This record gives sequence, C-alpha cells and structure tokens, in this order.
Amino acid sequence: MSAAMKQQTAPQWRVAQATDADWAGIWEIFHDVVQGGDTYSYAADTPEAEAKNLWMGAGKYGTGAQAYVVKDGGKVIGTYSLRRNHYGHGEHVANAGYMTHKDYRGRGVARALCAHSLAQAKREGCLSMQFNYVVSTNAKAVELWQAMGFTIIGVSPKSYNHAKLGYVDIYIMHRFLDGVAA
Repeated sequence: MSAAMKQQTAPQWRVAQATDADWAGIWEIFHDVVQGGDTYSYAADTPEAEAKNLWMGAGKYGTGAQAYVVKDGGKVIGTYSLRRNHYGHGEHVANAGYMTHKDYRGRGVARALCAHSLAQAKREGCLSMQFNYVVSTNAKAVELWQAMGFTIIGVSPKSYNHAKLGYVDIYIMHRFLDGVAA
C-alpha cells in the first residue's frame, strides 16, 4: 500500500493528556525505541524512573514536560512529550519528542501527535516549535516533520553515535505556529 493510500485510510487518532495509568504503555514504547540506538540520544539502559521523569515530569533541566498519548482499544500506541525548549527569555519556543509503538508505525499516529502538539504549544502561548536533535538518518521522521512545516535550520556534524552507522549528523528543525489552529 502506498504512503498516500495509508494516509487516506488512516483512522482519526484521538490524542489525550497522559495519566500515571498510561505510563506502563509509554514505557514499553520508550524502552523499545531507545534500544534501537538509531533515533534518540537516550541511553539504552535509561532507568524507568528517569525515563518517566524525562517524558512526564520536570525533565532533566526542569522544563516541565507534559506527556500525551494515542490509544487503540485502551493500548497506548503513541506518545509525545511537550516542554519549553528553554526557560526565561526562550520559553516562547516549544520542544517535543514523539514515539510510536512499532506495530503502529506508518499509520498516521506520529502525524496526529505532531498536529496535536503544535496546537497545544500554541494554546500555551508559544510562538514556534524547535526540534534540537533530529537524527539525519531517520528519513521518515525528517520527511514527516518537513511535511508538517518544519525547516532544517542547522546541521551539527557527526553529533549522533548511531548504533549501526557510527557518527551521523543531527538536524535542528524549526517552524512558527502561525496558521496552527489552537
């Protein structure tokens, strides 16, 4: 099935704020994603409590992460974590990370999560969103973020130690929230 057909037939995913009861499903996804060593800089052995704090809590730098989920029949199949990219004079820029359960990739979950995060960031008064660390070899993510209006504004050479490819570039991607329905 082509990507266009998948998108046309993708269900309308409902995104909701995560609760503590959702953590087990988020952890399953988080743990699986970071094990690959190909998309996130989190260590493969990130302890569960630290992962929960990073994804749902204060975050390592106290930037106040909020987690959201998509479920299918009660099962968490996707999640995003929204926070301010920085604090003080930089708090008007949002930042988010997204993870989709391996069995649901390519079905519009990440697109629904991203669209929701853009609207949520705008509701919270942000002017833009910036991704600080998009692994250049994660072609599907780069393509989706560009389709969602993000532009590559910087390249940091050999900044990610990919589990299979060695050192690869990372992208800094940005978009303004003008035109996003809040």
